Amino acid sequence: MFTAKMALKPQGIDRDRVKELREKLDSAEAVVIGAGAGLSTSAGFAYTGQRFRKYFSDFIDRYGFQDMYSGGFYPFRTPEEHWAYWSRYIYVNRYMDPPKPVYENLLELVKDKDYYVITTNVDHCFQKAGFDKKRLFYTQGDYGLLQCSEPCCQETFDNREMIREMVERQKNMRIPKELLPVCPHCGKPLTMNLRSDDRFVEDEGWHRAAERYGDFIRTRKDGEILFLELGVGYNTPGIIKYPFWQMTAGNPKATYVCVNYGEAVAPEEIKDRSICIHGDIAEVLKQLKDSNAQNCFSMS
Repeated sequence: MFTAKMALKPQGIDRDRVKELREKLDSAEAVVIGAGAGLSTSAGFAYTGQRFRKYFSDFIDRYGFQDMYSGGFYPFRTPEEHWAYWSRYIYVNRYMDPPKPVYENLLELVKDKDYYVITTNVDHCFQKAGFDKKRLFYTQGDYGLLQCSEPCCQETFDNREMIREMVERQKNMRIPKELLPVCPHCGKPLTMNLRSDDRFVEDEGWHRAAERYGDFIRTRKDGEILFLELGVGYNTPGIIKYPFWQMTAGNPKATYVCVNYGEAVAPEEIKDRSICIHGDIAEVLKQLKDSNAQNCFSMS
């Protein structure tokens, strides 16, 4: 059990901490990346402000939505309205690329390392950036998958073509009735494959990814491992943050890294083996990438 007292938050991006992280990345035998919503936010996937207004101005005007996330909980009167909103939501957050190359820069830093990614993000940005899909564990689902709302089966369905057609054919914030997605097995409505209650479908792909992640941790748990936590908050800390703390505490060779804008902290119990960097993840990764390029140039 960790004590409540936490390490102090550094003020701004501490270049010495970035340098220390660069050295740890270079020496680590394995890297486990734990990614939360803050990573995609840093890449430009903002759910509020100008981006929200650009794609949802009609919904804002009619329903008074303040952001994409809260709009997802609105009790639309008809399924045609519901899927008009959600198809557009999925399209811009799953099938469009983020404005900034944050994920690409992260891949550049770890592509030659023994790495694995666990993430609560459901926007598929890791795979779109070129990360090996066999080194990714999406614990909370995927905007690109649908499941039976019942559910009658532990199966998911790719939604790329369904979503594209819903977006193209919607009018007046409604999709045609014939485009409403239904389960091919029982005929019940399909819904997003997102973890919100005990009806979340963990399909065969989910279980394979979980097994690969477990094997990765088990076979490297006593080595020089770097737990790199990026943009993880406290909504679901039991998935990434707390396990990273526990695994760092249990391995004297491990290092815990927390990069976060406002919540870059670590428990006192592992403070001496932690690197906390407060600031924009995009800028931190850029500094790491630039320092790596400088090192390569000086060695040539």
